[in-house]
Amino acid sequence: MAKPAHASRGVRAAAMTIVLYPERLYADDYVEREVFGRKVTVRVADAKTLADLTDAECADVEGLMTLGMWVRAADIARFPRLRAIVRMGVGYDRIDREAAAARDILVCNVPDYGTTEVADHAMALALALRRGIALHHDLQRGPAPAPWKSITTPLIRRSNVQTFGIIGLGRIGIAVALRAKAFGFKVSFFDPYRPNGSELALGIHRARSLQSLLLQSDVLSVHAPLTPETRGMLGLAELSVLPYGAVVVNTARGPIIDIDALGALLREGHIAGAGLDVLPVEPPVAPEPDLLTAYRAGEEWLRGRLVITPHSAFHTPEAWDDIRRKSAETMAAALAGNPQNVITPDMF
Repeated sequence: MAKPAHASRGVRAAAMTIVLYPERLYADDYVEREVFGRKVTVRVADAKTLADLTDAECADVEGLMTLGMWVRAADIARFPRLRAIVRMGVGYDRIDREAAAARDILVCNVPDYGTTEVADHAMALALALRRGIALHHDLQRGPAPAPWKSITTPLIRRSNVQTFGIIGLGRIGIAVALRAKAFGFKVSFFDPYRPNGSELALGIHRARSLQSLLLQSDVLSVHAPLTPETRGMLGLAELSVLPYGAVVVNTARGPIIDIDALGALLREGHIAGAGLDVLPVEPPVAPEPDLLTAYRAGEEWLRGRLVITPHSAFHTPEAWDDIRRKSAETMAAALAGNPQNVITPDMF
């Protein structure tokens, strides 16, 4: 029987479980050592992709931690001893779950971090647009500021005459619903996977179809995961159903919205403004969508109507610490045979 790849480290080392962080995320490993204890060795690489790792680096890894990397079938095949993959975040669309399941490898995520941050960010984008903050900010700076007065625009409306529509009533969607209610919006949501009565518990309205939600949403905020069902779910036909002068906010996943359709409706004025923390390709690469090109060029028609942030909605120092500790705890539980936050191949 062949000796394991790390047998040369001695009898004690042979019993160690290896957990690999292929991306260098933190300056030290004190949290990981505290969570995992003495029986787990934490290994940190500084790779751009899993393909950058050598076969030797993959040979004895039993736990794989990933934040932004893709984990494809070919990558999984390079880890002969892999038992668990933890996505250090909520979304898991970059992991080939079917390939992992074929090897009985657990896939877990960390759903309970950044909830308040993303909810706050979504509301901040909506309010920055609906209160004209982004618009007045853009028009007041520069060598020739606009006149010192308010502007009449479809962007700016009172909260309590608007319906705040939410796609996806998970943890973040619920947090957004509560915030929107506090600001006086009428709140409605569409989520076919939520049990009946969710709306009663929150005191909000449930739309029974996507079209029904879109028809009434003066502000539309997206909080759905990226799945085959949600990819491209908001195209030209769907976005055109929104009331004239609507605002669209996306802090979920870029490919849910057809960015070219969004740009066309912004240009013609049907959509008054948009706040995007996510884009179809991140970071953007050439050729960029026309909307992004216009935004970067500061074209006059788009001033104050589009706010883009670099997939940063989740981030605070506190959330970054949460990701670190909760991810390690999730991996420790998986390796100990008590898995939590397990993502199965058939989950949406």
